[in-house]
Amino acid sequence: MDDETAELRDLFVETTGEEEVTERQTESRGSLSTDDDAVEERLTEIVGEMADRYAFDAGLPESELCRVVRAFFDPDTGDVGASSWSAEADAAVAASLSTDADGEAVFRARMDLHLVADADRDAPFPYATLRALVSDAASGDTDDPEDEPTARDTGAPDDAALAAALPGDVDPDTVRRYRQVAEADLASRRVNHRYRDAFADLLTDADLSTRLASDARRDGLEEATEDIETDVSL
Repeated sequence: MDDETAELRDLFVETTGEEEVTERQTESRGSLSTDDDAVEERLTEIVGEMADRYAFDAGLPESELCRVVRAFFDPDTGDVGASSWSAEADAAVAASLSTDADGEAVFRARMDLHLVADADRDAPFPYATLRALVSDAASGDTDDPEDEPTARDTGAPDDAALAAALPGDVDPDTVRRYRQVAEADLASRRVNHRYRDAFADLLTDADLSTRLASDARRDGLEEATEDIETDVSL
């Protein structure tokens, strides 16, 4: 090993702790596994709390609902989060589930879980008008705004009545989908977006911490070796 190779190797060991890699990687895997178990446990708790509080429509088991939440916040999917989620993303998630679910079931699951995407509000009529109509229909006699029933709970008005109240020639079947979106928006707002924020904090922060640790190690190595000729063999 020549002097240049030895210098590069010493810097590599100093930066990455190469000589302790077996012990460090074993500890890291255990730590990450424990962290992931804790995240999964907390995610299950939040989904279970929502299932107890609301009447879910999707009909998916709790484990699959957790998968839907994870997919919505997964930074490695092509369609991710509220800004770019699509019907195609719902179908892709459905295909990954163990149950016989379709994209519509995943859409309903997202609405149950308050995971409304921007595209969900892109209605062929003024969405704000529908949301106002749904909100008016859902107002009930309660001292706790968090317990305010949805229009679906009260059963009035129906989709046809909502369609008739909207401008233009609106099909009741179209209204039905956007009504679910409006109800999810309103339900989330009544609890100050508590559950959606909890999902985001739990999943995006966990991913961010892992990525930052990986980036820091890589950047440290690059900085240490950037001025050294690397056409050598270890």
